[in-house]
Amino acid sequence: MATYKFNRESRLLTPGHFQAVFSKPIRFGSRHFTLLVTPKPHTFVSDKHNSVAKNRLGLAIAKKRVKLAVQRNRVKRQVRESFRLNQDNLPAIDIVVMVKSGIDQLDNKTINQELEKIWRKIIQRHKN
Repeated sequence: MATYKFNRESRLLTPGHFQAVFSKPIRFGSRHFTLLVTPKPHTFVSDKHNSVAKNRLGLAIAKKRVKLAVQRNRVKRQVRESFRLNQDNLPAIDIVVMVKSGIDQLDNKTINQELEKIWRKIIQRHKN
């Protein structure tokens, strides 16, 4: 059953979580995104709702790349929403999303299309 939640368990929260991904990532890129992916060492079950949080998302949207807070927040919303809708198809991984300059010029539809391509690449890579 697909769960389309994006809650606390779906996020990288501590500097340690981010450091684990930055230490030895598999890189996936597109024109405006760089995704760092690390397979999760173990999936954990939360006893409260008996749901398995199998992958987590972290965002590193630099002020240097996207000047205006409004635009940074818009990009973050798009990434979170795209992740939320695709997380059930993804393997058990931790992801940090970074952006490249010029992403603030794109409209939401284009951002989503780029993310969809990257999700497909990640799924393909982990099938093998």
